[in-house]
Amino acid sequence: MFKKILLVLLIILIIIQFIHPARNISKTGQPNNIATVYQVPDSVKRILDKACMDCHSNNTRYLWYFKIQPVDWWLTHHIDDGKDELNFDEFTNKPIRYQYNKLEESEKQIKEGEMPLDSYTWMHKDATLTEQEKNTFMNWAETIRNEIKGKYPADSLKRQPRPEQKP
Repeated sequence: MFKKILLVLLIILIIIQFIHPARNISKTGQPNNIATVYQVPDSVKRILDKACMDCHSNNTRYLWYFKIQPVDWWLTHHIDDGKDELNFDEFTNKPIRYQYNKLEESEKQIKEGEMPLDSYTWMHKDATLTEQEKNTFMNWAETIRNEIKGKYPADSLKRQPRPEQKP
C-alpha cells in the first residue's frame, strides 16, 4: 500500500512539471513606469533592478528554479502579490495619493528590513541591501515625496479614513 501511494505521488510530481503559469514578461514598453515622471538616478535604478523589480514590475528574471513545480507556482504567487502591492511599471498610472503613500511605505519597509523579503534574498544574495543602499533608496523616495508635496495640496496626499462599518 505504501509503495502504491509513493508511486501515485511520483506520477503526480512528474505530471505537474508540465503545468506552468504565465510568465511575468511584458513585450511592450512601460509607459507608466516610475522613471517616466520621476527622476531615477543610476544608483537607485541599480537598487531597484537587483532587489525590487523581479516582484514589483512587469518583467521578472526567470532563473533555473522556476522550471521546478511546485516552486514555480509558489514564486509566481509571490510575484503576483508583489505586483498587486506595488508595481513600478504601473506606478504613474495610479492616483497621486497612491504614489505618495507607496513611496512612504517602501521607505519604511526598506528601513525596517522588511523588503526585500528574506525568501527572495535567500536565493538572490546580491539583493541584500547594504546600509548605504538603503539610505540611497530612502533619500530618493523622500525626495520624490517632497517633490509631490510641492505640487499637490497636503489633503490630497493623505489617506482618507475608512468609514466605520456598523454590525
